[in-house]
Amino acid sequence: MAVFKQQKVEDFYEIGEELGSGQFAIVKQCREKSSGREFAAKFIKKRQSSASRRGVLREEIEREVNILQQICHPNIVMLHDVYENRTDVVLILELVSGGELFDFLAQKESLSEEEATQFIKQILEGVHYLHTRNIAHFDLKPENIMLLDKNVPLPRIKLIDFGLAHKITEGSEFKNIFGTPEFVAPEIVNYEPLGLEADMWSVGVITYILLSGASPFLGETKQDTLGNISAMNYEFDDEFFSQTSELAKSFIRQLLQKDTKKRLTIQDALNHPWIKSNEHKEERKVPERKRERRQLKTKRLKEYTIKSHSSMPPNNTYVNFERFAQVVEDISVMEGTFGKLAASHDALQEDIDALVSIYNEKESWYKEESESIRHELSQIRYEFRKVEALRRGVQEDMRAVDMSVSSLAERYQERHMHFEALQKDLCSELQWVQEVVGSFQGAGGNRAFTNCSFSSVFNSDVNEALKELLNRSCGGDLLTGINLDQQR
Repeated sequence: MAVFKQQKVEDFYEIGEELGSGQFAIVKQCREKSSGREFAAKFIKKRQSSASRRGVLREEIEREVNILQQICHPNIVMLHDVYENRTDVVLILELVSGGELFDFLAQKESLSEEEATQFIKQILEGVHYLHTRNIAHFDLKPENIMLLDKNVPLPRIKLIDFGLAHKITEGSEFKNIFGTPEFVAPEIVNYEPLGLEADMWSVGVITYILLSGASPFLGETKQDTLGNISAMNYEFDDEFFSQTSELAKSFIRQLLQKDTKKRLTIQDALNHPWIKSNEHKEERKVPERKRERRQLKTKRLKEYTIKSHSSMPPNNTYVNFERFAQVVEDISVMEGTFGKLAASHDALQEDIDALVSIYNEKESWYKEESESIRHELSQIRYEFRKVEALRRGVQEDMRAVDMSVSSLAERYQERHMHFEALQKDLCSELQWVQEVVGSFQGAGGNRAFTNCSFSSVFNSDVNEALKELLNRSCGGDLLTGINLDQQR
């Protein structure tokens, strides 16, 4: 299982200039900070969602990394390390700085079959290493055949780009339509089960181009090319192959077999007489005429490489994807901000809901309290009306009492005045009685009443009669303290 370091690659490597780019990847030179060694950093854009077509699925990147981690061969690029960030997986690869094989050969003045076989043999050895481990490259083409260092007598071939590579499992059928049309096998075109044989077809096409400077199946359009492959529409034109050996043609024919069972295996290819016969030969001196022919070969190869490169427009997909990723990141940041705003809005809404709930509870409580107070006020008003009625009754009673007291006072005053009048009359009468009694005493002397106390008896009867009279008229208390007895 591939393990990607979740660290910033820039913390460990100094990223340098761009070396190349593909649809969803870009390769830059880098230097390891700890050791100072030079590497190539391949930045692969990850697909952000399954619905998107931009970027590479993470499982496909994992498959490529898993395959590279199993590989250790002089003719195959080495994987050094893997890093991952939010948008990219970064493969730290062996730096292959010699450029493409075909560009190197196109710059030579001449090319012999012996030199060609030395490079083809290196390609075969790299493929042999893969096939012994049931790994199919599925994207062998000139752009993926690089030189480690072109400034040596025999540069070393390096197979690169394992983005389409698969491990072939016995008993498991695998079908797909991928690769570069010019180099794909008929079974890919016809959507048939795929295996290691597809790589051998691509080796045949590469050998054909290397020896002739022409592409065997290339048509005006992609559909023409695929149609030529499916129909096996190719030939060894004398214009291109007049100086090519029959062994070389035989090698190519046995690789460009539509029937996969008849196609050369990797071991058969390594053991082919054309490969074997040129293993240790040195380039022999040839007449000038043949040298010119061979010079024409390199000229055609140069023309092919120039045409091949010019036919491919600048691939700005990764750069555009970088811009797109930046836009997506900005949108993501905005979405994050909107998410926070939404969360704040939700929290605020919850607070508002809580406040509304509290308000409703308080309003309900206030209503209940208001009803209770209203009821109590009604009771108080009722009691107040009762008290008010009682007060009015008491006031009426007090007015009645006042009237009664006034009446009594008037009666008392009348009685008092009457009493005073009676008192005066009585005093007057008593005075008269006393005078009469006095006159009786003077006229009779002691002659007739010597033995009887007339005055005492009379006075006593008069006093009793007056008291009874006054008691009936004014009450007994009015005569308290009045002494009607006279001292004789």
